[in-house]
Amino acid sequence: MKKDLRNNQDWRQPNQMPSFTSPDQRDDLEACVLRFSDLDLKDTSLINPSSSLKVELDVSTKKKYSFAKKKAFALFVKTKEVPAPPFECKEKWWKCCQQLFTDQISIHRHVAMQHADEICHQTASILKQLAVTLSTSKSLKSADKRNPLKEYLTCNHEVSAWLPDTSCFSPDELISVQGSDEGEVLLYYSYCDLEDPHWICAWQTALCQHLHLTGKVRIATEGINGTVGGSKLATRLYVEAMLSCPLFKEYMCKDDFKTSKGGACCFPELRVGVFEEIVPMGISPNKISYRNPGVHLSPGEFHKEVEKYLSQANKEQSDTILLDCRNFYESKIGRFQGCLAPDIRKFSYFPSYVDKNLELFRKKRVLMYCTGGIRCERASAYLKAQGVCKEVFQLKGGIHKYLEEFPDGFYKGKLFVFDERYALSYNSEIVSECSYCGVPWDQYKLCSTPQCHQLVLTCLTCQGRGFTACCVTCQDKGCRPASSPTPNSFKEECECTARRPRIPSELAQPAQLPAGPEARPGAGEDGPRLGEQRCQRLPSQS
Repeated sequence: MKKDLRNNQDWRQPNQMPSFTSPDQRDDLEACVLRFSDLDLKDTSLINPSSSLKVELDVSTKKKYSFAKKKAFALFVKTKEVPAPPFECKEKWWKCCQQLFTDQISIHRHVAMQHADEICHQTASILKQLAVTLSTSKSLKSADKRNPLKEYLTCNHEVSAWLPDTSCFSPDELISVQGSDEGEVLLYYSYCDLEDPHWICAWQTALCQHLHLTGKVRIATEGINGTVGGSKLATRLYVEAMLSCPLFKEYMCKDDFKTSKGGACCFPELRVGVFEEIVPMGISPNKISYRNPGVHLSPGEFHKEVEKYLSQANKEQSDTILLDCRNFYESKIGRFQGCLAPDIRKFSYFPSYVDKNLELFRKKRVLMYCTGGIRCERASAYLKAQGVCKEVFQLKGGIHKYLEEFPDGFYKGKLFVFDERYALSYNSEIVSECSYCGVPWDQYKLCSTPQCHQLVLTCLTCQGRGFTACCVTCQDKGCRPASSPTPNSFKEECECTARRPRIPSELAQPAQLPAGPEARPGAGEDGPRLGEQRCQRLPSQS
């Protein structure tokens, strides 16, 4: 098999990791794989593969669908592998949805029953990737090109060849203990073309497990987006592995990794997956690409622009808009002074928000920002594509990098993060209030109703009085005896959000955020999550 792969290196582009598909399989796919490029393979249409995707395929292509599904299933199960205890005969177990599985039959049954939608999503992604691979292979064969980097990657096909050597460290040095100062969390992203995201997925899973890291890593053909936690030694080795990988070292540097105090305890488990977008805006990267973003401003340059904007006497007549690209529950507890903070629940609502409020941005200079910069890459590209703004700028490195340089600058309050910590504190300002009594408060908790995914701002006094739900409806639910929830009973939104407009309009009201935030509880998010269990109800960046 390895010999065949080496003799067929001209199948791959220089910037492509080794593929799991053999040359013989590629020849078998050639007759039909290109038909998949015209199928609508979005998440919403892949709930039931037997009734949506597979029904569109003829007899010949169903064979290829079966191959892709098996590959997707095997890759998903592999991401759940954990080392078995030393006293066990087996080398590996599997952990998924906070459950431990000691045999293949049980983990296979669990994945088939609980994760059918993720398998179907990855199946569609593999089919698309096969189409791209076939198209690429034809062009490379006709050009008869060979590339040293491609040959090097091919010879190192095994994932283990890309793992750092940890033999000189003890297990205790690699594992972070909760409450220890030796742990940290990494936040990073890189937009770059990846020809085989599924190989990257397997490598990232093995790398994180090798270094005892937890967190979330989202991979697509457009790049990678990750948040991982562990010991400082483990995160250092992770950064070194990323920067030494030929696919990323030309696009990333050490400064692209934002660090904060934390560790593996900040995440319930490790979740790595392949998606269409590394941050879900809901628009195909082929339509709105990261290649056309706004002008990047360093924290120092952004600080000067904000200072100039805030010094203007009449901000409503200004030609500048300071735009927060995050969700409302993020900007509620921390934001730049004088910003416009859209009252949206998901980043995927941002394009609709722009469309509905397009006149607001006409002939304006837009200064936008987000947590780490990744959302601004696509958001600025979308805003530019509308052709109404005078100029579009974005904060390079996001709020994270700005606060490292200006902890007492124009950003007031806490920085929301998508893990067990909920928020990071860089200054003493409190810009939000308790949803019940109105006292200054900025510490989120989950709604006490099991089926609710909302975040709640309720002070210690109100908690002591039993006010621990996000609204009256959920508070009433909590007073009634609750039956055991079924896997399908978890709801993305609380019932109390039904009255909130999905896409708010700014045109009939002042554009700037009021000094006192509206007391409205936060909500869960769709992000790089591979399960819907209560222990994983934290919002994910999107």
